[in-house]
Order: sequence, then C-alpha cells, then structure tokens
Amino acid sequence: MAQVVIAGCGYVGNALATSLVKEGHEVFGIRRDSSALADGVKGIEGNVARPDELGPAPSRVEYAVYAVGADEGTEQAYRQAYLDGLAGFLEWLADEGQRPRRIVMTSSTSVYGQRRGEPIDEDSPTHPTQFRGETLLASERLLAASGIPSVVVRLGGIYGPGRTSLIDRARRGELRLRPTEHFTNRIHRDDAAGLIRHLLFHPDPEPLYLGVDDESAEEAEVYAWLAKTVGASPPVAEEAGDVPNRRRAVGSKRCSNRRAHESGYRFIYPTYREGYGELIRSSASA
Repeated sequence: MAQVVIAGCGYVGNALATSLVKEGHEVFGIRRDSSALADGVKGIEGNVARPDELGPAPSRVEYAVYAVGADEGTEQAYRQAYLDGLAGFLEWLADEGQRPRRIVMTSSTSVYGQRRGEPIDEDSPTHPTQFRGETLLASERLLAASGIPSVVVRLGGIYGPGRTSLIDRARRGELRLRPTEHFTNRIHRDDAAGLIRHLLFHPDPEPLYLGVDDESAEEAEVYAWLAKTVGASPPVAEEAGDVPNRRRAVGSKRCSNRRAHESGYRFIYPTYREGYGELIRSSASA
C-alpha cells in the first residue's frame, strides 16, 4: 500500500482520506487543526504557507494531494491558499527530500470565464473574469513548473452531506428563477474524492481533467425538480432586490466530463438527481 500526504483535509480531502485509509494506505493529513482529521489519518499540524512551521515529512511520500481551500472569498485569502500555500507545500517536500510520484491538485471551473452557455472541455480557452480564476490558473502553472508529475482537477460546484442549503431553500419556497437561461456544473463530494483517488493511482493520466458530473443542468430545471421532490411550491421568478441578498454564480457554461469517463472513472452520482435525491432521502429519515 502507498504512503499519501493530503494538504487540505477539508470537505473533499477528508472524504478522500477516509477512502484511502479503508483501502489500507498510510495517509497523512496537513491541517492547522489536526483534531478535525478523519479517523485513521495521521496528522501534520501547520499552515502550508509557512513550511518552516510544519512537522517532519513521512519517510517516503509516494503520492500527494493538494486540496487546500481559501478561508474566505477575498483575493488575499485566495493568494494565501493557492499560491503561497502551494509554494510552501512544494518547498516543504523539497526541504524534506521528498519527491512524490505524482501530485493531484484541485482547481475550479471558475478559470473559464465563458458565460453564454458555451460547451467547455479541457482544451477550451481559459478567460477568467475574476481574481479567483486568475489565482487558480497561476497556481496550476506553479505546480506544472515544479517538475513533479502532476494532475489538475478543475472541480465544479461541490455539494453533498452537510451542504444542503439548496434543498433547505427549496423546502422553504425560497428558490428564485433567473430571467435568462443559466447552465450549472456540479459534482458530489464523494465523486470529487473518488475522481482524485482514481487519478492519483492511474497508470497514465492526462495532466488536466474537469471534475463535473454527467449533466450541465439548466438552473431552472434543477430548482423545479428540487421543489417537486421535496413537495414544495414551484419556484417563481426572482424579483428586484433578490440577487443582492445571496451569492449567485457568475457565468453560464456547459462543462464536459468526457475525459474523466474515458480515464475509466465511473460516477457514483451521475447527475444532480441521484446526488440530491440521496441527500433528500437521508434527511427525511434522520
């Protein structure tokens, strides 16, 4: 079994760590608070942006995952997580004399600035319109320049256990429809973790994958399905003043997971219907 270091054992990282531990791998998780690590994961406390504060590395880091997320939505927080943090993680590995066989890093579909429903795949041009996408692209380039074999997974919107705000809003009748068509791209937490695990040990992966499910769903269809499934009133058109009260995704694009399928990965939750359906059933029986 392999020795794996995961920097950023948060929502996706802890799910990945749990599956790797169950398979018998020796897993180390880097977090500022190691008490939040999943059972069976060996903790390395510290901030990856300050590599001199991290503890010693394991004796043989065979594989690594960089799945750190920003603490908040500011430009400074993004730079610290994705640029300072990655640079620190790479420095720590080098200082400890470790060169993994492969690093898998999570990025985001926000690097694509397209917003008119364009089809997107790994070969599509990146035109980020906000600092989030720009920072993530710079982080991807930093990893590529390290010389360590690497894979980047650009994830769509992540949902799953504990992230049920959309379901809750549907139940309260708070979903509002945009005046124009808007395509969304998402992935269940377990598939995000599963795809990373799949690519970590893949014999010959591509350097880049889109981590989204099978369906770039139009937002109005998702909202209507959720409302019907939870037995709530159908969503209505948004009114003046609705948008400033909550964050709305910018950009409308249709991301393809064809390359992920061709790599051999099979999705646990192919669309939002299976994923949200399971969450709805779980919450009803709780």
